Amino acid sequence: MADERSGPRKAGGSGGPRRFGGGSGRGFGKGDAKKAFGRGPSKGSRGGARGSGPTRDGAVILYGWHPVAEAVRAGKRTLFRLLATENAARRLAEEFPDRGLAPEIVRPSAIDALVEADAVHQGLYAEAEPLESDDLDTLPDDALVVALDQITDPHNVGAIVRTAAAFGASAILTTARHSPQATGVLAKSASGGLEHVPFVIVRNLGDALVALGERGYLRVGLDSEGPVELERVETRRPLVVVMGAEGKGLRARTRELCDVLARLDMAGAIKSLNVSNAAAIALYALTRKA
Repeated sequence: MADERSGPRKAGGSGGPRRFGGGSGRGFGKGDAKKAFGRGPSKGSRGGARGSGPTRDGAVILYGWHPVAEAVRAGKRTLFRLLATENAARRLAEEFPDRGLAPEIVRPSAIDALVEADAVHQGLYAEAEPLESDDLDTLPDDALVVALDQITDPHNVGAIVRTAAAFGASAILTTARHSPQATGVLAKSASGGLEHVPFVIVRNLGDALVALGERGYLRVGLDSEGPVELERVETRRPLVVVMGAEGKGLRARTRELCDVLARLDMAGAIKSLNVSNAAAIALYALTRKA
């Protein structure tokens, strides 16, 4: 991934111009759980960049080239503020010459003051409107869904979102509680994937899996003790791949509600993987046959 001193890349993508300071695209409606997810500044963020003012209440924080550029390219949400270093602003202008972007030019230290310590912001920072989550009943009949069972690490969730976007997943299914906000670290780890894979946010994951089962979804849970090797799973669409938290794995009820519990067999000395890596392998294996 390039740093903020990198040169321009070729233009690409489409979408409307971003607005600053007002307007709404996909807004704040449809219930408290959906309104709460992804709102507010990221944990550890600090206000007070020189000349840029405090963080806007309720805004999602995006920083780094891919999260900010994909938000501009996708055109699904309003950007309330956009800060950029001179190099990053030049790259934005070359990548999106027709968007009318007018970032506030700042020094890198000004963005440092707004993001987590040691964050790699590449000279770009934005405060954006949260994306509205989807509903279970709006999922397509051939959907590929990734369900997260209390995975709370924003780095892992962000990496899973990025992988889900790469494999064309229809949605990420998660709960309003025991889930990180779709902002800051998560958005950076997702590397633009948040703009392409909507979240479906529910109160109870088990009840959601019951509802998906009634709609004909094949529910495949990834479990280190699963009785079936992943490559032997007979898969089909619609499909939901269920991932458990590192350490705890899938909860008991989640396990019971899966049609198949599959395991990843590994020949090496280490028999477990980071959950985001396991998700990538599972999606690759299952989508090849679905």
